[in-house]
Amino acid sequence: MLKKLFGKKETPTEEKIFAPLNGKVVELETVPDPTFSQKMMGDGVAIEPTDGEVVSPVNGKVIQFFHTKHAVGIQSESGLELLIHVGLETVGMGGEGFEGHVKEGDKVKVGDPLISVDLDLVKEKAASTITPVIITNADVLENVEKKYTDGASRGEAEIMYTKVKK
Repeated sequence: MLKKLFGKKETPTEEKIFAPLNGKVVELETVPDPTFSQKMMGDGVAIEPTDGEVVSPVNGKVIQFFHTKHAVGIQSESGLELLIHVGLETVGMGGEGFEGHVKEGDKVKVGDPLISVDLDLVKEKAASTITPVIITNADVLENVEKKYTDGASRGEAEIMYTKVKK
């Protein structure tokens, strides 16, 4: 509080965001859905998953878990709000092929299981398995660095590095 009174700027909090899935990390702009590719919901990356186990990419708490289990929102300890949206047009599956492991209000750590999904069923019934990982409150960011790779390991590979304004 005193720092603000005397005009000194508080230092931003650094935060690493880890891969929620195994797979290839790609640019958000390549997602074949304008809601994500045009960053209407926020900035981030997307993952082309190689399996259907989704884990927490940060330490924080679950702030939203869709009843169809295709997407989860997490608020990190630094205040970042992340949306993990498994596949495209998966809401229409009505939860079929998705199993949730958390509920709203649960505290999570990097690597904790969030969702299990049958990727073969998603391939059959939805538009794509590509999974956007979006920072929905980008206004709190001082900057974000994205890291692309062909072989991210869930809970281990850093996919974004951010500085959050305090």
